[in-house]
Amino acid sequence: MREAIQALQLPAGSRGLDAGCGAGTPALLLAEAVGATGRVTGVDTNPLFLDHAKKTAEESGLEKRVSFQHGDVNDLPFDDDAFDWAWSVDCVGFIPARPVPLIRELARVVRPGGRVAILVWSSQQLLPGHPRLEARLNATTAGIAPFTPGTKPERHHFLALGWLREAGLKAPIAQTFVGEAQGPLRDEIRAALASLFEMRWGNPQPELPPRDFAEYQRLSRPESPDFILDLPDYYAFFTYSMFRGEVAG
Repeated sequence: MREAIQALQLPAGSRGLDAGCGAGTPALLLAEAVGATGRVTGVDTNPLFLDHAKKTAEESGLEKRVSFQHGDVNDLPFDDDAFDWAWSVDCVGFIPARPVPLIRELARVVRPGGRVAILVWSSQQLLPGHPRLEARLNATTAGIAPFTPGTKPERHHFLALGWLREAGLKAPIAQTFVGEAQGPLRDEIRAALASLFEMRWGNPQPELPPRDFAEYQRLSRPESPDFILDLPDYYAFFTYSMFRGEVAG
């Protein structure tokens, strides 16, 4: 996340929007990037997320640089040209039903010459030594979500450069960032990866042959003696891809 934000080269003192801010962690990193005179506004529709984000901002000492409020990315509660840039991670761009109108709405609230960026989860290799099983898991409904069967190819987020052009943004570019984990794992990384298994694949039992599901359970459950995260030589990576463009004058 920090690498993606660094690649944006946000101007010091700039005003930005985090659309679909969730629990607020990216907004705090963005606030650090724009410096003491910058300002970041996070919007989300989930009040629990917003409460957590506000609390975290206070604990981090960044409450003067960042604010959070209720807002829907389909109809943002801001005037035209209100921000210098807008960003959205795993929200705009991760909703395949209508990505272009959402990007247009982001562009509406950004001044001409400002930037719009969307960041989406794009891949992972989390089960070293078990490529066949991981390929099967990635092909389940949970593994390919939100790109469910029947979705039009042009709605896949790897074609987001076209969305940006259709939304009227100039000079769209894409870039991918890699996160890595190497054993032996710290407790917090181990817990995060265990949660990631659940987030990516959920409970794929109906879509996997019984033998594959049993193998997945054996490798992915912390109580299992074969829990894969206990391997001293464990290695995994995951990627996020960012698509960004400039608002036309």
